[in-house]
Amino acid sequence: MAHPDPVQVATGIQHHLRYTLGRRAQTATSYDLFRALTLAIRPLLIDGLIATADRYQRHDAKRLYYLSMEFLIGQSLRNNLMNLGIFEICRDAIAATGGNLEDLIAAEPDAALGNGGLGRLAACFLESLATLGMAAYGYGINYDYGLFKQEIDNGFQREEPDSWLNKESPWMVHRPDQSCVVPVYGRVEHGFDRDGNYNPMWLDWKMLIGVPYDIPIVGRGGGTVNILRLYSARASQSFDIDIRIFNQGDYLRALEDKIESEKVSKILYPSDAGAPGRELRLMQEYFLVACAIRDMFRRHLEQHPDVSNFADKVAVQMNDTHPALAVVELMRVLVDEKDLPWDQAWEITCATCGYTNHTLMSEALEKWPVDLIARVLPRHLEIIYEINHRFLETVSARWPGDERRLRDMSLIQEGPERKVRMANLAIAGSHAVNGVAALHSDLVKTQLVPDFHELWPEKFQNKTNGVTHRRWLAYANPGLAALISSAIGDSWIRDFSRIRDLEPYAADAAFQDRFYAVKQANKHRLAAVVRSTAGVVVDPESLFDIQVKRLHQYKRQLLNVLQIVDHYLLIVEDGVSLPAPVTYLFAGKAAPGYYAAKLIIKLIHSVADVVNRDPRANGQMRVAFLPDYRVSLAEKIIPAANLSEQISTAGTEASGTGNMKLAMNGALTIGTLDGANIEILEEVGPENMYVFGLRSEEVRALRNSGGYDPAQLCRENPRFGRVLERISSGFFSPDEPGLFWDIRNELASPHDPYVHLADLASYIETKRRIASDYTDRASWNRKAILNVARMGKFSSDRTVMEYASEIWGMQPLPME
Repeated sequence: MAHPDPVQVATGIQHHLRYTLGRRAQTATSYDLFRALTLAIRPLLIDGLIATADRYQRHDAKRLYYLSMEFLIGQSLRNNLMNLGIFEICRDAIAATGGNLEDLIAAEPDAALGNGGLGRLAACFLESLATLGMAAYGYGINYDYGLFKQEIDNGFQREEPDSWLNKESPWMVHRPDQSCVVPVYGRVEHGFDRDGNYNPMWLDWKMLIGVPYDIPIVGRGGGTVNILRLYSARASQSFDIDIRIFNQGDYLRALEDKIESEKVSKILYPSDAGAPGRELRLMQEYFLVACAIRDMFRRHLEQHPDVSNFADKVAVQMNDTHPALAVVELMRVLVDEKDLPWDQAWEITCATCGYTNHTLMSEALEKWPVDLIARVLPRHLEIIYEINHRFLETVSARWPGDERRLRDMSLIQEGPERKVRMANLAIAGSHAVNGVAALHSDLVKTQLVPDFHELWPEKFQNKTNGVTHRRWLAYANPGLAALISSAIGDSWIRDFSRIRDLEPYAADAAFQDRFYAVKQANKHRLAAVVRSTAGVVVDPESLFDIQVKRLHQYKRQLLNVLQIVDHYLLIVEDGVSLPAPVTYLFAGKAAPGYYAAKLIIKLIHSVADVVNRDPRANGQMRVAFLPDYRVSLAEKIIPAANLSEQISTAGTEASGTGNMKLAMNGALTIGTLDGANIEILEEVGPENMYVFGLRSEEVRALRNSGGYDPAQLCRENPRFGRVLERISSGFFSPDEPGLFWDIRNELASPHDPYVHLADLASYIETKRRIASDYTDRASWNRKAILNVARMGKFSSDRTVMEYASEIWGMQPLPME
């Protein structure tokens, strides 16, 4: 597509400032200018959307529909300008008006459509699919409010509404003409057709309307512009207003019903602690899949006379169990609306659907109460029962009389409250089931669902995660990107396997110096952010030790804190000097109801207060927590990291993607052999990574044997006991001496599921070795450069190509 010149862009900005936004140029804010610039380049995006859709139609392309409750896309301006190839043009246009493009980029709100790695992975996939020219669509919910904005009050997390849509997104294309009807509640009337076949009727349902909004997803070069389609819930306008207008009570009640219905797209992950929250979550999941599947059939039938070839032209990927109702909704449409026989409908459904598992934790595998599904989705519960009946017949035929397998594999969990196991449903209704790292995929087969793997070994695959290196290296770290391109050219931006060409430069002293200068510039930039957001002054010459991720006990931010306390006590009580000064930086949100994770955030702040105020530690260590972790903040933190903390208990992290982003930006990893850490180790080499702690099989054996004894570990390592005593004694919380007793008791318990103290000695020793190694600048830089050069495997381009060839049956379409 033709690019505008700076004058055209500047003219477009001035036009939209005045005539679209009604703003005077002299008083326009950075946010006004951001909106005006977006509107000025919008024709490029719309032309790209239309040209891409026409190309898919001409080729009668097989289409991927990626269903996810989260798409953590963050800010879009920089990414879109870079992928369109007009970043410099727009920078010059803004400069000509006396502005700075970076100020406009910073003014864009992060799209509050996700929480963590699952949503960020989905966003990476969409960018890679567009860059590769795949006919792909993301489907999600257009949440009015994100998870929450995290504020810190006296060290405690406080949640504030994240009303990102209060500032209307200029990227969105409203498509009211393609709205979907979504039925919920009601009852099923059992009947038979004229041939005596069972013909149920779903009656008296309440109607929601799914209104789509499209966000353009631009591939590198702009040759493909796919869409992320997000649905907002709107109540039906079909209530009889003419009659009710004369009865004020009924009219107001009708308006209340409308407001209640539209809650479905109000907030990401409403609390499920009570029955109303659980019902709302189930409604959200069904709303997503119902809208998406309705849209898939619309697209399919525009080009094909019937649905007999649906699986040949459609692939559905379920990102975790949240969209697992897609299996049931697809069956409902095929059987109830398209009048297909059950067996044919089931064959199409299984051939269409794929399921990605993201967790090994049973509590994270969704299970919905049968009574709840019966009330909200009565027809779907019937279909689930029928799927389960036929599935258990298959299990019984394979293992006659094996009641244990029938009980464990059933889609229905029996008990005082019967529940539908959504993971079992997703596995039964898919032709492919994959984990997201080699270890994780192996544990899915051997530990999580071994019976399913034994029944259908051909279904199970591994697809190691990747991230879009364009966003997380080329665009987030422009200094390093320019340095790399000066050495090996810029072909690596499209084809990340070419990054390996950088490897010979790792031993080049001059290149090392330039690499170090880039890293230091990024650290100075981050130091300014730390000072402005956390109020802590840090030394950019110190080792930046980074742990940024969702707050969860299995990710073991607490293990990091234990080591920090130990090193602080070595300094102030034992007179030990650290080999190199260290700045410990944390960021991440805890779920609002997750008491233990929120208490860890408070502990981090309390430790930071003591350490940072103590002149004896000054110059040796600093600790800071950066509030409201989000994509735009990550883009500032990750390029500045020297050390990447990936310290989950082995066997608990599915993959991780932060580990990939940090390593490709030149951070060395300290990690357990967990998730994708194992594959990173294989790529970068053990001499360029710091591995510690128990392996997953050792953790499992320790738990199963009952041999984990924190008290004995404290006797063998008196420093452990000292750390626990300081945490529990009020040393870090003098105003509330018992504040951290729960943390101490968890750590001291032989039932600690994350065996913190079992790995602490190895972790402390490894951190000592890291600090010593950091003093050898040349050696450290060489290792950091090799980490960048050997990360080619971890591009999401590679990941989606594997999905396409081995699960979706798709090929990139030729660019035109």
